[in-house]
Amino acid sequence: MTITAMFTAALPIGVGATMVMDLWGLLLRRLGVATLNFAMVGRWAGHLLKGRVLHQAIAKAEPVRNERVWGWVIHYAIGVVFAMLLVVIVGEGWLLSPTLLPALTVGVGTVVAPLCFMQPAMGAGFFASRTPTPARNRLKSLATHFVFGVGLFLSAGLLALVSGS
Repeated sequence: MTITAMFTAALPIGVGATMVMDLWGLLLRRLGVATLNFAMVGRWAGHLLKGRVLHQAIAKAEPVRNERVWGWVIHYAIGVVFAMLLVVIVGEGWLLSPTLLPALTVGVGTVVAPLCFMQPAMGAGFFASRTPTPARNRLKSLATHFVFGVGLFLSAGLLALVSGS
């Protein structure tokens, strides 16, 4: 399978899985559960372009122009990159007949990125250790990435269905 073919498959899978994750986030917000403000991701990226990787508290850092837009773009781009990882690992056969376990494994595995990279860089510490409720935040991250894994499976299944028609 060529890189172009892998990307062509990963793009709708990643976008679809990220949308499923965003629907989960919307449900959580409606239930009164705080979720990630993607403007902070854009703010962090804006400061990264200026050479600053680590922050004590990203919310207190100087705002960056269009940070909300950049945050959402980055959020979806990361979803596509993670879907590409899944496609590289499982190969073309899985794309024709997706199964849940590989998608869940990759989805849950991607929780390492926020817990070990993004949260520390934004001032929340490794595994949300500098937040008021670290255990709860770790569980929320794990649940969100589990949902992302379900989204990978559902999106791949839809793609297989549409491609097979």
